Amino acid sequence: MKKWTVVERTLTPDGQAISLDEHDGSYAIRVGSAQLMSTRQHASEEKLAALACAHLEGKRGARVLIGGLGFGFTLRASLSALASDATVVVAEILPAVIEWNRNPVYKLAGDAMADQRATVLQQDVWDVIRVERMGFDSIILDVDNGPAALTTGGNERLYEEPGLKLARGALRPAGCLAFWSAAADPEFERRLARAGFTVEVHLSRARPNSGSRHTLFLGRLK
Repeated sequence: MKKWTVVERTLTPDGQAISLDEHDGSYAIRVGSAQLMSTRQHASEEKLAALACAHLEGKRGARVLIGGLGFGFTLRASLSALASDATVVVAEILPAVIEWNRNPVYKLAGDAMADQRATVLQQDVWDVIRVERMGFDSIILDVDNGPAALTTGGNERLYEEPGLKLARGALRPAGCLAFWSAAADPEFERRLARAGFTVEVHLSRARPNSGSRHTLFLGRLK
């Protein structure tokens, strides 16, 4: 049986090993021993983007913020749901993830990143959110494994009530704040509601008809 092969390796800003691994044409990103994402499992990321952008169909000048580039599935799905004059800003804190996606050898998200509507920032999405005021129609956050399964230090502030209220302030009226999570979290649902959102919870398979069940949290403004 063919094994996964490490094709790129570097360190995160907090000193953890991060690698791009390949197996028979598929790719995965791992931090330490934990797999964060894979090109084999992305249906839930695409569904998250579709749900978060559904209210923007046909809207002129829509602006969407995505936290976490991953392999570009969320970006690609968002672009497909938006008009030709939309703007999608992707904040990715790890320069290696941006470089790997742009590398044409790997055939990852280079095409989506080259879309004229897309802007990719090597920046913590927290820093983008905290300086925006009513700047985005949707904010889509897929920066970690969920409110209770964090792998990267500093991400917890995005899931805490002050951070949720900060994100609410960065949204336009009728905006949407969306989170990907590996598991359900009733307490996080309540936290979203306390921060002033109408909460929706959706389940999605990792693959179209199989794989793990992921949880998608959406907070909508009236």
